[in-house]
Amino acid sequence: MMKLKIKSGDTVRVMAGDHKGEEGKIVEIFRNKNRAIVEGVNLISKHTKPSAQNPQGGIVKKEASIHISNLMLLEGGEVTKVSYRIEDGKKVRISKKTDKAI
Repeated sequence: MMKLKIKSGDTVRVMAGDHKGEEGKIVEIFRNKNRAIVEGVNLISKHTKPSAQNPQGGIVKKEASIHISNLMLLEGGEVTKVSYRIEDGKKVRISKKTDKAI
């Protein structure tokens, strides 16, 4: 497993792949697969049968996961790397670009 330096709720930019340059908020992270679901990015069409919850059925747009290595944290509109520092006995995420706590 990779060391994850991004968390749910962070705003990220896709750095590689078909959706390169797109930005969104992380909805969910799958630590065991090193993948994350980013809001509004990597949408797929899923064909669904009619059911009690969806009586009409049809085609549903759904967000698919993206590998963590293709995402970078956005800080003030720019991408930045993340490091850690101990401040007042607590581990804090630090932006490498601004050298401030995130």
